[in-house]
Amino acid sequence: MAGHVNGIRQGIGMTSARTRERLARRLADQGIRSRDVLEQIRNVPRHLFVDEALASRAYEDTALPIGHGQTISQPYVVARMTEALLDGGRLDSVLEIGTGCGYQTAVLAPLVKRIYSVERIPELLRRTRQRLRDLDIYNVQFRPGDGWRGWPKYAPYDGIIVAAAADEVPQKLLEQLAVGGRMVIPVGPPGRQELLLVSRLSDRYEEVSLGAVSFVPLVPGT
Repeated sequence: MAGHVNGIRQGIGMTSARTRERLARRLADQGIRSRDVLEQIRNVPRHLFVDEALASRAYEDTALPIGHGQTISQPYVVARMTEALLDGGRLDSVLEIGTGCGYQTAVLAPLVKRIYSVERIPELLRRTRQRLRDLDIYNVQFRPGDGWRGWPKYAPYDGIIVAAAADEVPQKLLEQLAVGGRMVIPVGPPGRQELLLVSRLSDRYEEVSLGAVSFVPLVPGT
């Protein structure tokens, strides 16, 4: 993947190695410790995941609109969620809820064996599927559908990462998490959301708060 992505970057000032290194250094200063995650922040061309009019802002540490009332997540949040998900070791199968523009998917893909990604907006899914193919990312399967229901066909999952906020952790997602697995999910109403790390033990679930966040809502239905 890296070779193809680097070819896309050549000659584009705003995606120079210096610009990308500055973003990675900023995230490290904010507490991101995983070398693998920081390397992915350096490698993934975030400007390709936003509209051309916003490309000059692609390497700011901020969320940006991607249409359909959705956003591309702030790089720090993407890095934090990825780091928390992988903290227990490399994962074989990950369920992603909320494919969106695919930036989170692209950061995570080289760090896990396979991703199963669910998105409720068909147009976003169509564009993202092509975008990731253009970046030579092939270990992702996509499905249009309701994020609250997950993707039972390939469960249980070693990890689940959710890019939209639910009022409570969806029961279907808890059921699809493998014993020993980890889920990272924003929970709560607008203005009072927190990022939770949910671990499934043999007889119970444990929750740890990773701090305050702001996400679009997890909307039921396709």
